[in-house]
Formats: sequence, C-alpha cells, structure tokens
Amino acid sequence: MNSQRRPGSFRATSPDQPKAKSKAQTKANSNEKSKQQKDHQKTDREDKSAERAEAKCEPKGGSRKEKDPHGCESEVKPHETPAPKRGTINRESKKQRELRQSPQNSESKYKENGAFVPKTANNDKNEKQDSAQSKHQSKKFDCESEGKPRQTVKSKSDEKTAPKLQRKKERDPLNIDKEESLESPESKLEVKSTAKPRRRHGSAIKTDASDAQDASPAVSAHSPDSQKKSAEQTAMRGPRVDDTLGKVLKATIDKLKIKKNERSNASSCVNDITDKVIAHLKRNTTWCEEIERLRTGSYYENVKICEPDEFDVMLTIPVERVDIQEFDEAGAFYSIALKRHQRHPLDRFLNEDKTIRASEMLSEFRDAVKKAVEKLPYQIEIQRKKPKCPAVTLEVKMEENGMTISVDFVLGLKVHRASWPDFTKYGFKIENWLGKKEKANMKHQPFYLVPKYEGKGDTEHDGVVAKDAWRISFSHVEKQILNKHGHSKTCCEEGGQKCCRKDCLKLLKYLLQQLKEDDSKSNKMSSFCSYHAKTTLLHACAKRGTDNEWAYSQLAHCFQELLKDFVEHLRNRHLPNFFIPSHNLLHQASQSSCDFLANAIECQRKNNFPIFS
Repeated sequence: MNSQRRPGSFRATSPDQPKAKSKAQTKANSNEKSKQQKDHQKTDREDKSAERAEAKCEPKGGSRKEKDPHGCESEVKPHETPAPKRGTINRESKKQRELRQSPQNSESKYKENGAFVPKTANNDKNEKQDSAQSKHQSKKFDCESEGKPRQTVKSKSDEKTAPKLQRKKERDPLNIDKEESLESPESKLEVKSTAKPRRRHGSAIKTDASDAQDASPAVSAHSPDSQKKSAEQTAMRGPRVDDTLGKVLKATIDKLKIKKNERSNASSCVNDITDKVIAHLKRNTTWCEEIERLRTGSYYENVKICEPDEFDVMLTIPVERVDIQEFDEAGAFYSIALKRHQRHPLDRFLNEDKTIRASEMLSEFRDAVKKAVEKLPYQIEIQRKKPKCPAVTLEVKMEENGMTISVDFVLGLKVHRASWPDFTKYGFKIENWLGKKEKANMKHQPFYLVPKYEGKGDTEHDGVVAKDAWRISFSHVEKQILNKHGHSKTCCEEGGQKCCRKDCLKLLKYLLQQLKEDDSKSNKMSSFCSYHAKTTLLHACAKRGTDNEWAYSQLAHCFQELLKDFVEHLRNRHLPNFFIPSHNLLHQASQSSCDFLANAIECQRKNNFPIFS
C-alpha cells in the first residue's frame, strides 16, 4: 500500500475537532471535488469498515448551501464528505488516519497541495483572497437551487464596517420598517423622547435611539441644524460677563451702589419731613383733608444711582365722577371737570364749566408746603418754581455727612374710573413679559393727573387754557413693573435667576448723566432726562420679555442692545410713551440735539465707555 498521502484525500471529522470551519476551507473543498472523485476510484477497499466508524463520529448539524464553480447552490451537510459517484470507493491509509485523528494536526494544520503545513496568517489571508475570487465568479451566474434565490455571503470585513443600524436590521428583520422610519423628523423626535437609557460597561449611557442617531446625520449633534441652533443661542446670549466690556460695566455697577447707612439716614429724614408736611396740610388746608401719600421715582423703584439725593413724593387728592377731555391730540394732557355733585372740597377751584383751575390749585399747594416746613428742625431751602413744573422742590442739608437731599412734593389727582383713557388702548404691552393677568390687575387701579402743561400757558383749547391742563401719570404702575420686572415670579429673588434689567437702566442713566455734565457748556442735551432712559428700558423689556434674554451673565450684551434701542429712538427722534404710544417724548428735542447724543453714545460704545472710568 502506498504510504504517501494522496493530494485528494479527505480527513474525517474527529470528536475533538471544532464543529464550525471557515467558509474559505469549505469553498476550497468544493473546488477540489472533481479531484477527490478520481482519487477515490484508485483507493483500496480495505478501509471501508474504517470509513463507517468515522461516519459515526461526525457531529450533527443542519444543512447549508454551497456553490459549485458555476455559481449554483447545492445542499451540503457541515463537516461531511460529499458522496462519491457510483462505483467509486473512498479509501485512506492507516498512516493518514493516524495523522488526521491527532488533535494537534486537526487544529493546527491544514492540507495544501497534498501536504500538511502549519496554519499561518499569510495562509489565512490567501484563503480569504481565494474565497473572494470564487465569490466574484459566482456572481456572474444566476442559478437557483431548490427554488430559492441565490444568497450572497458577506465577508467579515464587510460585517465590521457595517453601521450599527444595519446590524440591528440583520438581528431583527421584523423591525426593518421601524428603523427606516427613523429617517423622518417626526420619528426621530419620538425615539429621542421615549428611548430608555442603558449603561454599557460602566461608562457613558447610550440608548438604541442614540445608535439610530449615530447612523442618521440629521439627528447628530454635529448636524447643520444643531450647529445653526447653537449659533443662534450663542448670538442671543452674546458675550460673557467676564469679557473686557463686562468687567468695565460690572465695576461701574459696583461704583453706583448706594451705601446702606446713607440710604437709611436719607430715607428716615425724608419720611419725617413728609409726615409733618402731610399733617400740616390736613390741619390747615380744607381741601387737603383727604390727601394721600404716593411714593414714586427712582429711589422707590430701586434704580437710584450714586447717592440717595433725590426723592419724589406725590401728594394726591381723590376725586370721583369726573369728566375727562383730551387737551391735545397726543392724549397725554387733559382737562378735568367735576360731574354732578352736591359739595366738594375743590369747588373753590372750579370754572363755570366745572373744570378745575390747575394753576390756582398748584399755587395754594405751594404756599401750604412752605408754611409746613418753616418750623421743621432741618436746614431746608425751597427752590424757585420752575416753569411748567408741578413740584415743590425742597433742598435739605444733612448734618451727619453734609449731603444735600432734593425732595419733590408733587400735587396730583387720584382718579377712580372703570377704565383708563382710550389713548392707552394700544400701549402698555406687557402680555408677553409680565402676563395678561398682571396687566389686567394693573389696569384696574386708578390713574393720576398732575398740573403740568406744554407750550404757552395762555393757549386755549375748548375754553381751557394750557396752564389749567393736567398730564396723566402712571408712575405708580411703573414702580410696580420695575419691582415685578421678571417674566418668572422668582426673578432676582433668593434662589431664582438674577437678571440685569435694572443694572442696564442704571448704566444708561449714568451714561446720560455723565454726557450731560461733559456738555454742560453747549447745553445741547438739556432736553433729555432719566425718564427717557426708563421708557427705553420698558419698551426693550416688552420686546424681549423672557428672563434668559436678560441673564445677568450677559450684562454687556444686554446693555449694548439697550443702547442700540436708545440710539434708534434718537435717530428717528421718536420715543413713544410706554402707556400712550401717540405721545412722543422726544417731540420737544431738536433733530440736531438727538443726533449729537446718538453720536456721543456710539463713540463711547466703540471705545468701551471710557467715560465710566
């Protein structure tokens, strides 16, 4: 018997041999099929009994598809030698059986050109290349076996590069439609919101939805939509508070803070003077028996800067059943007439048409205040009456620190009506800022009228001269708005988000004050006051109502935006009254003075506000 191993002989499967072989070996065996059949005819019949014994040791397994050289498929059982043709016998020598049944040879060697050689990485690579070539040749044919379509076998390299979504489809073919539906925006949002997180190896948490997001660029964090949204949010937030401009503004805010002891001393002095003036008016002036105090102005709005040196106190007389007529087309000035009544303390100031003579009433009020402060234990000086000014101004010198405090006592009428005048219909836009409910509550409050007029005092309108006109005032509502300035109820409260609305107003007031001092000689800025700054802020808050748009960390950006609004009002010479849009607060300022102020502000903006240093 020939002891040399024939090239076409096959090794039967031993019990120690692994069940699964590589696809490359299976295809190599199929290519040698014809050689094996010829060699089997030349073998001896002595080993037929050994073949039967080996067949019993073969592991059980399902059938699989194998392609012939023409691309057709046939059913072959794993680890089983193809059946020889009729008349042929499969024989192998005793030495071949011993070598085949050895565990080392069965696991570490394979047959190549009729000889056993160690299995190396290069051999494995060659096998993969041969299998790829045979696969490419099989694609040229379109044969089918057992009525089933030809299947394409993928290599391991293809499986490694396949995306996660594709591998999931192979694992669960029933979810193919579900995975494909992730391409739509609606399904992406649904998966993102309903996916449950799962932890992998104690590292970052991922979900099946996140796998789908990795496979779909539209859901990726680096997609154009997400980048655009991030850019918009960054643009809205603006520069951080720790940048150069932010540091300058923050330092200025700290400089504008009022010391607690100065605030306490000033407020106690003003309260004492006010109490004694009110008591004197009630005792000695008949029409002031029901007079009330209304604290208004920047100090009570917590937007006073530098020093507590200015206080505004409105002393009001309540009136009911009044007839209000517009004195001008803007809707800010009115003539007031008392309607049907028996007797009223203000009867002494009525004209024949029942309208109240505001000028005469203000004159008596001024004299009464003078008498009230004559005997007070303070160094008080009453300022000369300013034209068209409804206030009686007291200059009080403090003994503790020598600071001078200005106190304005303003005469006013408190009007109770079911609604505000019609000119306020298109103003007071705080719905998207403070809410509709808050707006309704404020509009149920009374409004006030102060004896102030514009133009010449002897100008008549429907029989009423200008000096007897009254200007409408919502200073009490302005104080409530600034105290409840946040979109959320906890804005600037302990535990809530801090905003920079009031700080922006303080900076604008300080900028306006400094520019007016620098231009005191030319007097080009005499038409501007702090009320223009406050009105600009109210419009800005109504336009940008959310607290995120006024985050304290974005102080520099918010102040720049507020200045842009103010400069735009100056360029257009149009700043509408926040409550009465038809009333332009800049109508008395000339275009040249507005442009002068606008240019000065722009110059400060470009140079990071050197005036603050």
